[in-house]
Amino acid sequence: MSSFWSIWISVITLGSILGCFLLLRWCLSNQTGVKEGDDMHHEFDGIIEINNQLPKWWTYLFYICIAWGLIYLVLYPGLGNFKGLLNWQSSNQKILSLEESRAAIELVKDNGVISQYDREVAFANELYAPIFDGYYKQPITDLAKDPEALKIGQRLFSQNCSQCHGSDARGQRGFPNLTDDDWLYGGTPEKITETLINGRQALMPAQLDAMGEQGIKELVSYVLSLSNRPELDQDLVEAGEARFAICAACHGQDGKGNYAFGAPNLTDQTWLYGGTEKTITETLTYGRNGVMPSFKNTLGEKKIHLVAAYVYSLSQDK
Repeated sequence: MSSFWSIWISVITLGSILGCFLLLRWCLSNQTGVKEGDDMHHEFDGIIEINNQLPKWWTYLFYICIAWGLIYLVLYPGLGNFKGLLNWQSSNQKILSLEESRAAIELVKDNGVISQYDREVAFANELYAPIFDGYYKQPITDLAKDPEALKIGQRLFSQNCSQCHGSDARGQRGFPNLTDDDWLYGGTPEKITETLINGRQALMPAQLDAMGEQGIKELVSYVLSLSNRPELDQDLVEAGEARFAICAACHGQDGKGNYAFGAPNLTDQTWLYGGTEKTITETLTYGRNGVMPSFKNTLGEKKIHLVAAYVYSLSQDK
């Protein structure tokens, strides 16, 4: 923060406290010319205003709050660039990556800075580490049947995964539904864990330059036919089948997809971006680029183990 803004904030803060004090003193003084306890000659709906002082306990509370505000500003950050006598901060500031966060944690420890967030994280890790260690030793298939383990996995999912996949894990446009049995890279415990640890980078290349608009139209018709869509132009479907050879490298000759590439099955009714003629045309024309981030450094393998168990459990009754 620049010196100007530091001074500006300090003046506004201290000025507000001083203003509250002066307003209180003014309210405690008799400015009406009417003796205390006498009628102020204001009446509304049968209620008569009397010139009475604020209750003593109320006045004392105001003074205590003003004093506490000044003490707080001396002990903790609040006046511009002043760090406070306790050298406390809520968290490491200006952090842009996990690496920077770890380095900052060590730095504040070395400098004797009290970081509330770091202290709470350290306490949580010490308290819950034995619990995660115990669950990590159990197979995911067993954890998927353990209600307590699933509660923990669900909380971790809500904190880290629900932003994309939804709180109910049913996904949304561009983000897979995790509650069905349709998987891009495989739905075994091992594959789910692999996805969470390493992340995924999905690429569907644009085909407009290679096929042209007519070629795209033919290929769309053939793709629609794979999922038994009615009322298709059979001439376009036959022409598109010949063009599908370029797609078969990923989606397979039968269009049923390939876990190795994350290529979806084109013969069912499950579509990541939508299965209408317009949407498929858009996909083939412009391509798609999907990213599933790695959570190895964010959660660690032991917490990922529980998230994988929760995700695995969602599709087991399907």
